[in-house]
Amino acid sequence: MEITRRTALGLALGAGLAWAGPASAQGFPDRPVTLVVPFAAGGSTDLVARLIAASMSKDLGQQVIVENVAGAGGNLGADQVARAEADGYTILMGTVATHALNPLMLKTKPYDPEKDFSPISLLVVVPNVLVVNPQLPVNTVQELIDLLKANPDQYAYASSGNGTPLHLSGELFKSMAGVEMQHVPYKGAGPALNDVIANQVPIMFDNLPSSSGHIKSGTLKGLGVTTAKRAASFPDMPTVAETVPGYETYTWNALFAPAATPPDVVARLNKAALAALADPTVVQRMGDFSAEIVGSSPEKLAEHVKSETAKWAPIVKEAGVSLD
Repeated sequence: MEITRRTALGLALGAGLAWAGPASAQGFPDRPVTLVVPFAAGGSTDLVARLIAASMSKDLGQQVIVENVAGAGGNLGADQVARAEADGYTILMGTVATHALNPLMLKTKPYDPEKDFSPISLLVVVPNVLVVNPQLPVNTVQELIDLLKANPDQYAYASSGNGTPLHLSGELFKSMAGVEMQHVPYKGAGPALNDVIANQVPIMFDNLPSSSGHIKSGTLKGLGVTTAKRAASFPDMPTVAETVPGYETYTWNALFAPAATPPDVVARLNKAALAALADPTVVQRMGDFSAEIVGSSPEKLAEHVKSETAKWAPIVKEAGVSLD
């Protein structure tokens, strides 16, 4: 009789646990969700995150709270999410840095960009732009190339730091255009941009959102956007690829959860993300700074991460960039 009771109790507990798992997933979310931004507040990734979080909160019926965890070029925040509970309550605003560039350059890799995350959705693509100080005697990409070829190693370009997308945009340009420029790394895009405006360093590849106001005011000259298509907010500005065929770089933002997050939770987050991307307020604000709305399935995002890694691997190798 004792064995029967224990067996019955075990069966009851097992049935209860089996029922509790799917039910908890089906009830997701029943508390706030934390969206980790692995960079400081104020940048384009932070802006995208806050727009998406506010709209997702409405769809999920729970607040999506943005938490900035800056440091190590995005690695601290990404690693925090990789190690978080795989329940969908901690997610990451990933970028080309966290899921392609950093893993290629790091000698010690704190996380695997494919194995340690469950992809949710690719959100937006943000163009970069080639800008120069107005005193530099060039007005087109071709004129800049001619100037650099006539004066090898006489000019420098600024970036937001070694190994950042902006640095590698410059290295790719050097390689494809056949020019030489000295690289001057800064601790962030803001200080670098300030020195370009002050003509301490005359050239920079920057995110279009942060340079757009300076281009419009005339404190910077925009020579070309780095995406394959012209930016909607600057339709008269050519692409770099119109002069250097095949040149293309950009920053992208995507949502990731920790690996092993239940598929139905990932699906619920994907639904909320896609709803946010269709929100008229989000659409308008993204358009204001030329972010191209994409949206994707988790499977498409996984493919995107693989293709971005393959694209950047030879560029990182050629540039000889490594991070401790």
